[in-house]
Amino acid sequence: MEYSKELIDDLDKKAKKLRKDVVISIGVGVAGHIGGSNSSADIVTALYFYKMKHDPKNPKMTDRDRFLLSKGHVAILQYAALAESGYFSVDDLKKTKEIGFYLQGHPDVLKTPGIEAGTGSLGQGLSIGLGMALGMKLDHIVRKVYVLIGDGESAEGQIWEAAMAASSFKSDNLVAIVDNNGLQANGKIIDRYNSYPLIPKWESFGWNVIEIDGHNMEEILSALDEADTVKGKPTVIIAHTVKGKGVSFAENVVGFHNGMLTKESYAQALAELS
Repeated sequence: MEYSKELIDDLDKKAKKLRKDVVISIGVGVAGHIGGSNSSADIVTALYFYKMKHDPKNPKMTDRDRFLLSKGHVAILQYAALAESGYFSVDDLKKTKEIGFYLQGHPDVLKTPGIEAGTGSLGQGLSIGLGMALGMKLDHIVRKVYVLIGDGESAEGQIWEAAMAASSFKSDNLVAIVDNNGLQANGKIIDRYNSYPLIPKWESFGWNVIEIDGHNMEEILSALDEADTVKGKPTVIIAHTVKGKGVSFAENVVGFHNGMLTKESYAQALAELS
């Protein structure tokens, strides 16, 4: 499928805005997950502003697509997408992680509009998403469940239990997206817990596998559209990304998995994303 230059440019600008919102959410002197948020920003932009059917005025409408952030520690990225979609004020992002506020370090389904499940205990999102996908089939809701997981998170056994079950149940309304940035909290995936190669693993579990550049908006859109055509099996999109994308000093730097910004680095990040 061909996509207009206007659409791609608009989504690229929106992804840049989400990255800027992430930096604003972190602020100065408080640790925040800029690395994995920025690596996933293009994917989340494509979901919220191109692919998914959702309504900020009616977050629980029955006929909606579902998005689950299995790697819940990058909640600030989802908050940015929700705010820019109109679920709540963009100004509220500045209060993220304040005591008692409704935007906390991990998604809270009880407090934050647009959140489908509490996540962040790594490995659980795909199981929850599978349950939702199977329930939607029983209720004859013809929509998709999208689950964003990390490549570091892929070391969790529950991911693969859910993957095997999804294939067994032929859950073609379930789409997993792996943010494959190559880094986890304390080092390179290959040095800490090597879950690679991902593609043959997912294929062997019976999934349709699509490999993309996770920062190429046209490839992202094409993969999401291709997933709609797959019948009888779930789809996983392996998205190759750069940790900290868009902020030069954070790109591919392990320390910015959950890094702290100084006044100077905060200003630099905002300038680079403006």
